[in-house]
Amino acid sequence: MIKLLIVDDEPLVQIGIKSMINWAELGIEVCGTAMNGQAALDMIREYAPELVITDIKMPIMNGLDLVKACRDEIGPIPLFLVLTSYEEFELVRKALSYQVVDYLVKLELDPDSLRQAVERALERLNQLKESAAYRQAGGRPLLQSYSDKFFMRLLHNLFDSREQFAIQVRDLRLDFSHQCYLACHGEIHSGVAAQLSREKQMNLYSSSLQMIREIFNKYAPSYVISLDKIHFAAVFHFPTMEKADITAVQNGISNACSMVHNYFNVWLSIGIGSAVDDPLKISGSYQEARQAFNLADQENPVVPFSRITDDTMKNAFNITVFKNSLTQAFEEFDTDVLYRTLTEITELFISNPQKYLQAVDAACNILYLALSLLPGSEETLEEIFSAYPDGYRSIYRAASIMEVTQWLNTLRDGLCSILKNKRKTYKDHVVSNVQKYIDNHIEDRLTLNDVAAVFGLTPNYLSALFKKSCSIGFTEYITQKKISRAKALLLEQDYKIYEVADRLGFESAFYFSKVFKKVEGVSPRDYIQSHTAAPSYRE
Repeated sequence: MIKLLIVDDEPLVQIGIKSMINWAELGIEVCGTAMNGQAALDMIREYAPELVITDIKMPIMNGLDLVKACRDEIGPIPLFLVLTSYEEFELVRKALSYQVVDYLVKLELDPDSLRQAVERALERLNQLKESAAYRQAGGRPLLQSYSDKFFMRLLHNLFDSREQFAIQVRDLRLDFSHQCYLACHGEIHSGVAAQLSREKQMNLYSSSLQMIREIFNKYAPSYVISLDKIHFAAVFHFPTMEKADITAVQNGISNACSMVHNYFNVWLSIGIGSAVDDPLKISGSYQEARQAFNLADQENPVVPFSRITDDTMKNAFNITVFKNSLTQAFEEFDTDVLYRTLTEITELFISNPQKYLQAVDAACNILYLALSLLPGSEETLEEIFSAYPDGYRSIYRAASIMEVTQWLNTLRDGLCSILKNKRKTYKDHVVSNVQKYIDNHIEDRLTLNDVAAVFGLTPNYLSALFKKSCSIGFTEYITQKKISRAKALLLEQDYKIYEVADRLGFESAFYFSKVFKKVEGVSPRDYIQSHTAAPSYRE
């Protein structure tokens, strides 16, 4: 089904839109709601809805800024229907300039007008998906996966360097300038989910997670990350340690537990880690949260790590020991490294049968890494665990070290078999997304180190992979793309030569002219002259 996100800071408007027409008849599922543009942008990255209905005037980020952010960062999908309480021509003009499907006045909105607008959006969506440009682009750009990978690296301390962390923060436009962070790990429990259809399960869990996200942010600013359908992590942040309001975090978490239970009849179990003073220490707080989470139950749903007194519980499995091997295996589809690493981990568990909780925790961490780092991971894991009643989520039911190691061996053998068969496809997938990234950032100063950092790859691996797949080097590809863009700027938009050089990130107009002549065989000035009826030199 097509996913729809509803964005409005008035709960009654959200409810009204949800109930105004029968969405299922149109093949549409409401995947969630948000009360401001920033929350909506996070959900769009997470759930990839094809349609969004958004108010224009909202706090934190308004609807037009949301549309612009999606166009700049994600591409032509999702399509937008824009709501407003005011008939203002300037807003209409701006909305149309961002290719919104329709502009609807709230006071005049009724089932017929909403349905007609949605049907126009569906028609445009079908046209877009059938277009050659969309197919050539490979569909929706995978910014969502970049964000997922970033947070998995953050939670598990998988960054190669502080520089790599800083580059990805900049590229994803996140704010990690604070001096205090605190991580949580949680699970959404439902007694009836197993009896629901897949679509209704997704709606239940996504709606619950959205409510959790909104409640958390009312008490303290946070990032909430979906790990799989039922597990999530949260990272709270404060300007300084002195201003960290841990009580507010605990109150927010407790309130979320009550509210989600009242609204959706689900219950939460959440572990809370300790406060840390550096974003690269968040992984330590998160591992504490995971240990505290193991002690949470329905009677005591929220457990801070500070309450744990058992020293054996504090002896967590340290997955960062294997971080280089695991990231190499997942990012480079290296089945030999994957097999060797997972075998080493299972042998470690077998030799320490008393470490059951640590084994389950480690297996879950490996699962989340696979879900975040592998393209098409959900389908791949469902295929591997098709013989298990709960699929790959059967790890949550493992009751002994033996069951954990059996699960890990199934994961290892299945991944090695599938990755070996699809290795070329996956490598082409990586190169394709690097190319999309370059195309979307062609006016930036792009270096091999920076782009490799964005994708979590080593520069040497990306360089070799790129040259093998594209028949030209990474730097040569960027140069050709920049010169192609330069030609359009010089002729179609009437830029001066020095303006083009500056806009495309060349160190000087002289160097730009030198590169241009090397690629095109003529200088920018001669190129302009040969392509205009009445030549004019635009230095």
